[in-house]
Amino acid sequence: MSESAVETHCPYCALQCGMGLRRVAGAEPVEVVERAGFPVNLGALCGKGATAAAVLRPGVRLTSPLVRSADGELRQASWAQALERIGDALTTTARTHGRDAVGVFGGGGLTNEKAYLLGKFARVVLGTSTIDYNGRFCMSSAAAAGTRAFGVDRGLPFPLADIPRAGCVVLVGGNPAETMPPFVRYLRELRENGGRLIVVDPRRTRTAESADLHLAPRPGTDLALALGLLHLAVAEGRTDERFIAERTTGWEETRAAAMAHWPEHVEAVTGVPLPQLRRAAAVFCDATSAMVLTARGPEQHAKGTDTVSAWINLCLATGNAGRPYAGYGCLTGQGNGQGGREHGQKADQLPGYRKLDDPVARAHVAAVWGVDPAALPGPGRSAYELLDALGQEVHALLVMGSNPAVSAPRSARIADRLRALDFLAVCDVVLSETAALADVVLPVTQWAEETGTLTNLEGRVILRRKAVDPPEGVRSDLEVLHRLARRLGHPDGFPTDPEEVFAELRRASAGGTADYAGISYRRIAAEDGVFWPCPSPGHPGTPRLFLERFGTEDGRARFTPVQHRPAAEEPDTEFPLRLTTGRVLSQYQSGAQTRRVPALNSAAPGPYVELHPQLAERLGVREGEPVAVVSRRGRTVSPARVSSGIRPDTVFMPFHWPGELGANAHTNPALDPVSRMPEFKVCAVRLERA
Repeated sequence: MSESAVETHCPYCALQCGMGLRRVAGAEPVEVVERAGFPVNLGALCGKGATAAAVLRPGVRLTSPLVRSADGELRQASWAQALERIGDALTTTARTHGRDAVGVFGGGGLTNEKAYLLGKFARVVLGTSTIDYNGRFCMSSAAAAGTRAFGVDRGLPFPLADIPRAGCVVLVGGNPAETMPPFVRYLRELRENGGRLIVVDPRRTRTAESADLHLAPRPGTDLALALGLLHLAVAEGRTDERFIAERTTGWEETRAAAMAHWPEHVEAVTGVPLPQLRRAAAVFCDATSAMVLTARGPEQHAKGTDTVSAWINLCLATGNAGRPYAGYGCLTGQGNGQGGREHGQKADQLPGYRKLDDPVARAHVAAVWGVDPAALPGPGRSAYELLDALGQEVHALLVMGSNPAVSAPRSARIADRLRALDFLAVCDVVLSETAALADVVLPVTQWAEETGTLTNLEGRVILRRKAVDPPEGVRSDLEVLHRLARRLGHPDGFPTDPEEVFAELRRASAGGTADYAGISYRRIAAEDGVFWPCPSPGHPGTPRLFLERFGTEDGRARFTPVQHRPAAEEPDTEFPLRLTTGRVLSQYQSGAQTRRVPALNSAAPGPYVELHPQLAERLGVREGEPVAVVSRRGRTVSPARVSSGIRPDTVFMPFHWPGELGANAHTNPALDPVSRMPEFKVCAVRLERA
C-alpha cells in the first residue's frame, strides 16, 4: 500500500475489510486503495467497499443541522439552535411523562466508542430504560442461543482462517457471495483443501451454486431440518458419546426431542427430499471436523433462538465444538454488529456484555461512571417494542446511526409511529427516510472522517482511522453526546476524544464476558486487531474460544431440547405463498448510503419480486412486468424476476428500499420470546398482476 495512504477499514459489513484511503484532487476527497496486508480480506474488496468514498462527497451528505420550522419544513439552523431544541424537548418530555418516555435508538454500525457512550448517556444523563438498537434485528437470536449453549456470545468463536481447514461447513441461510463477497475465498479454499460445503437456502443463490450440496427448505422450516439431521446422526450411530459425556449437559432430553422428528416427517415439513437429508447427515458427521455457520435466514424468526439452538445441538452431539476447525458460528451482518451489542446500547446490557439486572455488574459499571448503582434504570423494551410504543408510552426519541423507517418490520406502521412522536431527533450522515421525519437532524461524521474501534464477526477488535477532515458544519456523534450532556447538567464524563472514551470502555468492560481491558489503539495497530477477551495488556487475546472449557459456570456446553413449530403466519387460501427477504450485491441494509452511490444504484436501481417460472406462468406474468405483492400488512408493486432457482411456493424481495417499494412493508413483527427478534424471513402473501 502507498505510504501516503491511511490504513483503515470498510464502512459496511462485519468483515471489516482492510483498505487504504489516499487523498486525491477530484470528485472524491480520497480514493480507496488496496491494503493487502490485512488478514481478513488480503486487499480484496467488493463493489460497495471500492466505491465507499463516494458517500464522502459534500453534495451527497448532510453538512448543516436542520430544524423543522413552524411551516413544517426542515430548514438549516446553527448547532446551538439545534442542540437547544433537542435539550429542551428531552427535558420537557421527561418532566411531563417521566424519564422512560424519552427513548434512544442506536445502530450496529456505530463504533464501540459511540455505542458505549450512547448507552451511558441514556442511563446516566437521561435516566431512561428506553434504549435499544437495530442490531436486535440482526443476530439477536444467534446471540441468545450461543449464550445459553456456551455461556458466551461471539459471532465466530474461531478466526475466519480456520474455516478452510474444516472438513465440512454447513452454511444456513446465508449468501455471502452477495452480502460479503471477500468472505467467499474462505469457502473456495475449503473446497480446494478437500472440504465439503453444504448450503441451506430456499433460493439457489450465487453461494448455493458453489456448494457440494444445496438443501432448499420452505422458509420457516430450518428448525425441523436441523432436528431431522440430528435424528439421523443418532439413529445411524454418528454421535460422539465421549464428547457428550465429558463436555456437555442436557443430552438425554435433547436426544428425545430430536427422535420425535423422524426423517419422513421432516421431508414433509421442509420439502427437502429424504435422500438429500441422508446425504447431508453423512457428509457432516463423517467429516474429520465440521462447522455450522448461520446467517439471517434461520435467525430472523419468531423461533429463531430455538432454530439456532437446534444447529448448535447438532454440533455438540457430533463433537464438533470446543476443538480446532470445528464448531458453531454466526455470520454477523452489520459493520459493528458484534461490538455494538457488547457495550451498552442494547436494552438489557451494560458494557463488557454484562447483564443490566445483575447487581454485581451494575456495581462495577456504576463505579466506573461515578454514579450510584441504584440510579441506573433496569432493562427496557426491545427494538420493535420500543418503536411500536412511539407516540404512546414513548414521546421523544433520539436516533443515532439507524433508519428504522425502512429497516423495521411492518415498516409503514413504524413510520406512522415516528410521525406520532412529540419530538424526534436524528443524527445521520445523509437525510435518510427516518431523518426526513425528524424535528431536528444533526449532520455527523462518518467512517473516513473519524477514528474509532469496531469488532468484526470473528471477535477481532480493529481500528478505523481518520483520513480526511469532515466538511465545515459537521460534528462527531461523540461531540453531540458531550454537548447534550452538558446542556442536561452533566458537564463531565462524556469525552469527545475516541481514544479517551475507549480507555473508559476498557475499564467498564474489565472482568466482563467481552473483556477489552488489555486492548489499546497501539496494540490494535501493531497486531492487525486483537481478539477479545483480552483481560490484560500482556494477554495475547483469544482467537479461539472453548478449546479447554466453555463459558458456563461448570465449563460444559448446554444442550437445549427444542421442538419444531410453524411460522407465526403460515400460508392459507387468501395468502398462499411465503415471502422471504434478503440483500443484493450492490446495496446495503436500508440503502440510505448505497442508494446515493451512482455505480451501486445503477447496478441495483430498485426492488424486484423473484418468483418461479411455474408461478409466473400461472399468473400470466413475464420477466420485468409489474407484479403486486399483497400481505395482511401492505401492498407493493415491483418488476418480476423469473428464476428457476427459487421454490415454486416462495417469493423473494430485497429490503433496501422504502415505503411502497419496501419488502418490510410486509414483514411480520411477531417476536421470538427469548431474543425479541421479529420474524423478517417469512410471512404469507399473494401475488397479483399489476
